[in-house]
Amino acid sequence: MFAVLKTGGKQYKVQAGDILRVEKLAADAGEKVQFNDVLMLGGDAPVVGAPFVDGAAVQADVIEQIKGDKVINFVKRRRKHSSKRTVGHRQKLTLVKITDILSSGADKSGIKAATGSAPAGEAAPAAKKPAKKAEAKAEAPAAVAAADDLTALNGVGPAAAKKLNEAGIESFAALAALSDEQITAIETVKVKPEWVEQAKELAKG
Repeated sequence: MFAVLKTGGKQYKVQAGDILRVEKLAADAGEKVQFNDVLMLGGDAPVVGAPFVDGAAVQADVIEQIKGDKVINFVKRRRKHSSKRTVGHRQKLTLVKITDILSSGADKSGIKAATGSAPAGEAAPAAKKPAKKAEAKAEAPAAVAAADDLTALNGVGPAAAKKLNEAGIESFAALAALSDEQITAIETVKVKPEWVEQAKELAKG
């Protein structure tokens, strides 16, 4: 019996006893992992997934964390002000040994799923930053009383007014109520301090 599994953006045809080099997994040597993305099961009664086979999995033991062969990237620009650059890279890999192929019951095996290992400190900030901007954008419309012609502000043209409206700022009161943090969070247009000061005066009527 064999299986076709997917991990690290690649597909592998495996059977029990095979040793694979796959993209780095978040697992230590000696741990047992389970690949749940099985595209096909082969044997007497082949099963093809759509895209994955429900309940199927491939279990493996992690042998060690290794690095692939060094790849050299050499760039040379043949011009008057010529330059050249050589960069070496060794891909981080995980060496695993296939131990078992499950045709069903993968969710009840109790073995942790084989997942990739992201560089430390990258995933968390990416998740927090958009949430902060979304919060700032959601707070701005709360101060909107009625739509105003933002082009009345010195330095604000139709294009800038449109971008402010897209950011949820449609009145002088909304612009005047923005905090420094909210102003920084607006990416569509750079809000100038003088716009806020003018908006405060116009909002008073």
